[in-house]
Amino acid sequence: MTEKQEKILNAALELFSKVGYNATSTSKVAKAAGVSEGLIFRHFENKEGLLKALMQKGEERMKSMIVDVVMETQPKEVIRKTLELPFKVNPDEYDFWKLQFKLKWEMEHHYHDKMEPLRAALTNAFAKLNYEHPALEAQIVEYLLDATSSTLLKGQLTNAEEFKHFLISKYKL
Repeated sequence: MTEKQEKILNAALELFSKVGYNATSTSKVAKAAGVSEGLIFRHFENKEGLLKALMQKGEERMKSMIVDVVMETQPKEVIRKTLELPFKVNPDEYDFWKLQFKLKWEMEHHYHDKMEPLRAALTNAFAKLNYEHPALEAQIVEYLLDATSSTLLKGQLTNAEEFKHFLISKYKL
């Protein structure tokens, strides 16, 4: 991706996450990126193309975040690494992830199928640890992951480190 394409996507990210997708025009994105509106159309076709590019980046980042968990063979490590995922996100990337969460609700775009490898790894880990309902345990952890992530992104989890340690100790990891 070129430097100008990155500038365009970063401007779109900032505007979509702060102002909203519907309230953001391609001319506003162009102005914020310091490029012509025609350049946006050349690289991304339209505003929807910008959104699709940002959503694709989200899917790629999510895959790169969970690959370490999915490849882990020790069941307790699978659970621990999963619980630690939200706390590994750099605060500089919060706008990016806020947009991903916003899209999940506003545009009914979510990553249920993209999370299947993580869900399978968790289910397998709980099964190896002889939990009575491994799939339901995996579902609980997935919900914890979602809730913890959104609370962190909103700045509402003021005791993040303490909460992370609580989750890890709750599962005796």
